[in-house]
Amino acid sequence: MKFEPKIPNGSVFKIIGLGGVGSIVARYLALFLGSQNRDLDLVLIDGDDFEPSNATRMIFPTCGNKAATVRDDLLAGFAHSRLSIRAIEEFVTYENIDQLIQPGDYVLLGLDNHASRKMISEYCECSCRDITLVSGGNDGVEPDSTGTRGRGTFGNVQVYLIQNGKDLTLPLTAHHPEIANPADSLPTDLNCTELIASTPQILFANLATASAMLNALWLHLCGALKYSEAVLDIGEAVMRPVEMISNQQG
Repeated sequence: MKFEPKIPNGSVFKIIGLGGVGSIVARYLALFLGSQNRDLDLVLIDGDDFEPSNATRMIFPTCGNKAATVRDDLLAGFAHSRLSIRAIEEFVTYENIDQLIQPGDYVLLGLDNHASRKMISEYCECSCRDITLVSGGNDGVEPDSTGTRGRGTFGNVQVYLIQNGKDLTLPLTAHHPEIANPADSLPTDLNCTELIASTPQILFANLATASAMLNALWLHLCGALKYSEAVLDIGEAVMRPVEMISNQQG
């Protein structure tokens, strides 16, 4: 099978969350889109700021809003391409989600909280006739509520596809109770101290998760995606697909 991505001229790609995973996705997605020689939009969305402590697992030239900083870092390299790069310095909320996510968008979630994943998945399920949603995340290394310290090597990618009002795959909440019933809060519900605190993550788990997200998007654009979820563990050197399941299949 020959892999050839088909991207309609004028397509809009949005990355929500420009942290450890999303900032990697942004740089390689921009490189891919810029090579397509067509008019495409890349929109970076995040209301959070880069802090000096982030430098152990994120590349950024200056501190400041994550979306704006990554945009500024990318602009010079794509000044002569047909790729437009924009930044929206906001968190996604119930109040602005209908302005930030539009039918037909390709949306990649590099978020670190389940409450936001649930909000976005449910919005797409109820309000979008056409959407490509790719969500990725990985676990941290700090102790959980039971005191068990996570390895930090595990990652997960989910793909939620809606075309012509029909769910081709299941929403993010379908088989993930931690997303359907999140124990965390939206970033806009957290105070400044809580926003600054972040779960320690392994740089290379972030890299593997970002790569898996881009792999899934690329396969979808090629019409060759055969799974709706993939799990990976860099500690075991494995990545396994989960069979694609749609609402029509039950």
